[in-house]
Amino acid sequence: MDLVISAISQGLLWSLLSLGLFISFRILNIADMTTEGAYPLGAAVCVVLIQSGFSPFTATIIAMLVGSLAGLLTATFINICKIPSLLAGILTMTALLSINLRIMRRPNLSLLNKETIFDSFTKLNLPPYFDIILLGLIILFIVILVMFLFFNTELGQALIATGDNPKMAISLGISTKKMTTIGLMLSNSMIALTGAILSQNNGYADVNSGLGVIVVALAAIIIGEVIFTDVNFLTRLVCIVFGSIIYRLLLVFVLKLNVIQANDFKMVSALLIAIFLSIPELKKLSLSKVGKGNK
Repeated sequence: MDLVISAISQGLLWSLLSLGLFISFRILNIADMTTEGAYPLGAAVCVVLIQSGFSPFTATIIAMLVGSLAGLLTATFINICKIPSLLAGILTMTALLSINLRIMRRPNLSLLNKETIFDSFTKLNLPPYFDIILLGLIILFIVILVMFLFFNTELGQALIATGDNPKMAISLGISTKKMTTIGLMLSNSMIALTGAILSQNNGYADVNSGLGVIVVALAAIIIGEVIFTDVNFLTRLVCIVFGSIIYRLLLVFVLKLNVIQANDFKMVSALLIAIFLSIPELKKLSLSKVGKGNK
């Protein structure tokens, strides 16, 4: 049972990453590889600041702001240098490998005996992992509420229009370059926030921790969209959280089968995404066969 509760707690924290990627991947329609650099960037900045004497909450907010700069760099490559979005993200991700090493001055950095944002909830003497769940729910409530309110504003709607149809957005007087910049900054600030929070949960920051995180984030988005269809925007955001939890529970289930090792998680993640992406097409094929059979 503890393993299931642990998976739920991790699913809640990792869903922040998926919500961040949702902005670039679904709203802006950009496959932003900056994710794999912004995540360890947030972790690196947060851990270094905590070690320097900053409060965990201050360090987390600063890490979030620094993450937005990674999105700004990618947007600059796209808007000014006219580099394709996929390549722009890869360039930023590559540059961040060196930047993260400069920030930490070593490949990994520990938070041993340092205060984290989880300590305040640990003092509540809750059952194992329930402190993580409580903090995760509070942060998710704030993030989802802010996202819902923002995307119902004129600026948020302009951002959605930019992703849906850039040409139409331009004809309506929307600056797509400005919207792309805002979207990528928001997306990567949330991704860096996830890195900051998870580094405190794990007790360390690692320069290679961003490897494959985009697959984890995509898994939650795809699972949420496939299982929960025809929903409004707010429910869609909540479904991403459920997708992240389901993804973690699936990994626990596969691990309990003793078929794979922990090192195979990335491969399993890729297979899960492939399976869930195939489900809509399989449904269409089955419906078409049923229709032909009825004829």
